[in-house]
Amino acid sequence: MSVAAPAPPVLSPRAAAPGAAASGGRLQVLDGLRFVAVLMVVLYHYIAFGSDWSRPRAELFPLLYQPAAYGWLGVQLFFLISGFVICLSCWGRSLSDFLTSRVVRLFPAYWFGVLVTTLVLASVPGGSRPRAGRDVLTNLTMMEYPFGAPYVDGVYWSLWVEGRFYLIFAVVVAFGLSYRRVLAFCLLWAAAGVLATAAPGEQLLQVLAMPEYCWFFIGGLAFYLMRRFGPDLLLWLLVGLTFLLGCRAALPTFRFVASQAGHPMSEWAMVAVIAAFYLLMAGVALDWFRAVDWRWLTTAGAVTYPLYLLHEYIGWEVISTVGGRVDARLLVAVLLVVMTGASWLVHRYVERPSARWLKPRLAASFAKVRAAGAPPVRRPAHPAEHGPADADAHGPAHAHAHGDGPDRSGRADACPPGRARAAAGRAPERLPDRAPARIPDRAVGPAR
Repeated sequence: MSVAAPAPPVLSPRAAAPGAAASGGRLQVLDGLRFVAVLMVVLYHYIAFGSDWSRPRAELFPLLYQPAAYGWLGVQLFFLISGFVICLSCWGRSLSDFLTSRVVRLFPAYWFGVLVTTLVLASVPGGSRPRAGRDVLTNLTMMEYPFGAPYVDGVYWSLWVEGRFYLIFAVVVAFGLSYRRVLAFCLLWAAAGVLATAAPGEQLLQVLAMPEYCWFFIGGLAFYLMRRFGPDLLLWLLVGLTFLLGCRAALPTFRFVASQAGHPMSEWAMVAVIAAFYLLMAGVALDWFRAVDWRWLTTAGAVTYPLYLLHEYIGWEVISTVGGRVDARLLVAVLLVVMTGASWLVHRYVERPSARWLKPRLAASFAKVRAAGAPPVRRPAHPAEHGPADADAHGPAHAHAHGDGPDRSGRADACPPGRARAAAGRAPERLPDRAPARIPDRAVGPAR
């Protein structure tokens, strides 16, 4: 979910397939897919789940109430895109670049969302109660789940999933991304996902392997390898495995949603939606959408993250307050427009200024860490600091540095005889009375 710098040319383990896109860069079709994913989630929350409408949803939204019940799958599409984009944006970059990009991308809008959602919930009389102050502070760390604090907004659960993906993928980034390393990571993570499914009591394995969601991240990584190096049988088999196991892993959520929907839902419809996601990502990997070059998609992609963070609890407060007095379809349409506009404002006036402020400071901080771990640079002492007797004490190498040792031809004196006689007739050049300022042993500041 970040804008990627063009990646350097990369060679595949063998030869890249003809026509395979080997460079990075922003793909506007992914911005469009992100916007589709967030719209699915928003409509699910406003129409199918959680919203306090005064009449049955089937009566209020006769055309949308059934399709909207599958909108929760937009999060799975987010995870699929995330696996692709994380490779796209981090290929050829350092671990510090990776960490900087994740902090800058995730936290400013998230902090704003936590505070604004808390303020709105506290301001609406008779609405949902805001979280306690200590829980709000814990939410600001994005570590509310492991510390047992309730979410300020229910959508934050997926950020804990994303954060764990970044944590384990950072190990690969630290060694440098390559076809072999990313593929090995995918296979090892898939094996861990199978083991975690077979051993539900192994808590650490569950936390790291994420057996319910890992398949979509792995699928996205495999699709990126296809785009960069060309498709092959091994990658297609990996994609097929993640699709089948991802559908199976989504069943518990499907059954929960079906129990709350109030109307029949089909498992095969869920499978069809996930299959459509995989087909679209295959199109991205195989460059089917090269003609998609619409500038508005970049803006649509930019508002997806703020819209995801802000829409749920704030939208529910609006629906519970005025939903019984206005047309439901009009209210949902107005909410979508207002929330999208507010999300653009967050991107323009929160995310972008924060990125300009954070990036250079984080880069300088990581440069300082690298400099602290580097061996000190020792500069040779100035000749004026040595007395006449020091030449012999330092040995032949020191003598050579001052012209007293053999030159490259092996002669003891590199100066021609005539020039030597002329030099002997001149007074010796006066050395400065004071040695120049000593160069510090170690440079301080960003590494080049």
